[in-house]
Amino acid sequence: MGSMHVGGRNVTISGKPVTEVRRTPGGPPTRIDPNGSYQVEQAYVQYFLPAQRRGAVPLLLWHGGGLTGASFETTPDGRPGWLNYFVRRGWDTYNADAVERGRAGFAPPDVFAGEPIFLTKTDPYERFRIGAGAGSYSDDPGKRKPLEGSQFPLDAYDNFTRQFVPRWLSTDDAVTAAYVALIDKVCPCVLVVHSQGGLYAFRAAQARPGKVKAIVAVEPAGFGYADQAAALKYIPILAVYGDYFDVDKRWSTIRDNGMKFYDAIAKAGGSVKVVHLPQVGIRGNSHMLIMDRNNLEIAELIQRWLAGQESLYK
Repeated sequence: MGSMHVGGRNVTISGKPVTEVRRTPGGPPTRIDPNGSYQVEQAYVQYFLPAQRRGAVPLLLWHGGGLTGASFETTPDGRPGWLNYFVRRGWDTYNADAVERGRAGFAPPDVFAGEPIFLTKTDPYERFRIGAGAGSYSDDPGKRKPLEGSQFPLDAYDNFTRQFVPRWLSTDDAVTAAYVALIDKVCPCVLVVHSQGGLYAFRAAQARPGKVKAIVAVEPAGFGYADQAAALKYIPILAVYGDYFDVDKRWSTIRDNGMKFYDAIAKAGGSVKVVHLPQVGIRGNSHMLIMDRNNLEIAELIQRWLAGQESLYK
């Protein structure tokens, strides 16, 4: 078990006023000069290398928007997460916090354009297909309106909201660059990604097609460059989608965007296996299926698919 930071760049800030602060109550005054060089845009990665190693290449876990690698570590109600599952199955596993998330570190406000987005408690409950659409969330847990048959651990929703972190809309290139640096350091590898992580996985794989041996995209919310789809023709891809897509048209639009991207890959000679969980008898999954109550059943489905690709890892 260990950790590292990867990627990033140096920026210089100038023209800011010098101030004086007390770093601790009652402490001496300290002069703060914000002008100078800063290290920014690195990612944080924690890795686990099992003694009984069975996976031929490492797995890289990349989280979704407004979240961190904590998404894969555990579930809101304390059950094992996918990180635990894949390590126990013998995979070297690298779990990342993307640029400006969690333990990756933060940059001065001058570095990025625009203001960050913060998640309210209402937004994911209604948008992630946990609640029954607009108006389904209440600060009173007894008045919340979940979707019928939901697999999300509803009693632990408030604990899930403790994971939320800021998200910028101007950092996609920076996140992709940091993830490419990780690929250069530890791959060949398999990418297992959720939501916003899909955008970075496909773009990073297009940048390093020889080093990415497979991609598992769990409800990807972003995609690669369609005009570079040929770069993915030799990379097996599994795309997994949950339930309740009729509740919020935004998700149907995102899924349709994915199908268009997969078609571009197919036209370039590649292939994507798409699994709609309800069609294989797995129902009730939210967008956060990596932490739904049946999360390990879905991890097992992915494990079986990965086992079928082993000849490509060697």
